[in-house]
Amino acid sequence: MTVKQKRRRVVFISGTSSGIGKACAIDLARHGYRVFAGVRSEAAGYRLTARMPQQITPIELDITKAGDIRAAAASIDRLLGQGEGLDVIVNNAGITVPGAVECVALEDVRRQLEVNVIGHVALTQALLPLLRRTRGRIINIGSIMGRFVMPLSGPYAMSKFAMRAINDAWRRELRPWGIDVVLIEPGSVESAIWDKIDSEAAQYKGKLNAAARDRYANIEASLVATWKRAHRMAIPADTVARAIRRSIEKKRPKPHLFVGPDAHGLALVSRFLPDSCLDWMIGKITGR
Repeated sequence: MTVKQKRRRVVFISGTSSGIGKACAIDLARHGYRVFAGVRSEAAGYRLTARMPQQITPIELDITKAGDIRAAAASIDRLLGQGEGLDVIVNNAGITVPGAVECVALEDVRRQLEVNVIGHVALTQALLPLLRRTRGRIINIGSIMGRFVMPLSGPYAMSKFAMRAINDAWRRELRPWGIDVVLIEPGSVESAIWDKIDSEAAQYKGKLNAAARDRYANIEASLVATWKRAHRMAIPADTVARAIRRSIEKKRPKPHLFVGPDAHGLALVSRFLPDSCLDWMIGKITGR
């Protein structure tokens, strides 16, 4: 590398098959980053890299499997070359388990936390040696649901609350090494899941016994209508991708960044209104 050549920044992103992760991988690649993109399958990797094979390298990875994580870290280290490191880790992979906490199967709750929390911790532990080489940055993708919990979203919300705590712990623990840690907290984001609201609700109800279905019928119907209204204000995944890039490139990034009008609004009400008032508001929305 000559003095005039500028080193290309290197980023790893988990969960790039669709949604925010895919948009982020494409956005960063277009802006000159070298992107290692975590995907669940070879086919997903091919679809992602078809447009930009020189900028995006797919890494097959299930973040709930220790063997996959070790292999991914070793592959990235090898592909980077001697002494090179990662500049950014974007912890994005995630799933959503809907339902009342009373009724959700414990194996589904464990799966929610394995993917949305423990997998990110394990992956970051494996990649931190590469990040320390560059005094890099960690970007965690949270959700406004990590501050404002709606009924029937308990498992997902608990995973996002946990990521807020982990984000704060990492930010304070890694500060001596010059590693910044940022939590991106979007509101509603456009994705294929919005087209499946009715089918997802039907699938969830199908898992309940008759008593549980009767118990939560009214609240479920009210929330499906609320989710459909939320869809109308959903922001494009590209908007979140741009926010991620800005957080990567700022010299002093905000530790928490809200993205989307509903995220900003719910952050304000959750901060300034007492819980009793929030409970009343949600009760009015759900007809309780």
